[in-house]
Amino acid sequence: MKKKTPIITGPTWMTISRIVLAVIFTVLIMIPHIWTRVFALIVFIVAAATDRIDGNWARKTKTVTPLGTLLDPIADKMLVDLAFLTLVYLDVVPLWVFAIVLVRDFAVDGMRIMLAQKQDTIAASFYGKAKTATQMFALTFLIANLTLQQDSIAIIGNILLYASLILAIYSGADYIIKGYKKHLK
Repeated sequence: MKKKTPIITGPTWMTISRIVLAVIFTVLIMIPHIWTRVFALIVFIVAAATDRIDGNWARKTKTVTPLGTLLDPIADKMLVDLAFLTLVYLDVVPLWVFAIVLVRDFAVDGMRIMLAQKQDTIAASFYGKAKTATQMFALTFLIANLTLQQDSIAIIGNILLYASLILAIYSGADYIIKGYKKHLK
């Protein structure tokens, strides 16, 4: 007899914790004190690490669930978008960069919804995964620079930011093109 996987597994709890950590990060980063920003950086790094850990854990233990599959991209977008939003507010990231990232995400999510209505999907591409990783590293450096105020950290953060923007545009276009080809079949 096959063992039934519970609705909320360990990896799903980790995904839920990323949503909670994204909110805690947002509160901490907005308090203009060095120690709250240090804690915000730590919270962001922990939350970003859970993105990698929960998926690997679910696949390794064969506990991938529909709820986890639904919540994982929501948790990712909450963490990244809240970090971008706060950094725009704090004049660290230009608004136009965040706007492009947001429009890309809405376009890709719209395509996902269209494909889901046809019971179809497109697997995450290498470029989409590279975009997410580059965004996480860029945000980490930019958040760290709020407290350290080092030109070298700011430069690395900005190089990674614009690299992630290029990857966002490319991976978004790739996803939408593949999605339309599947949708039109």
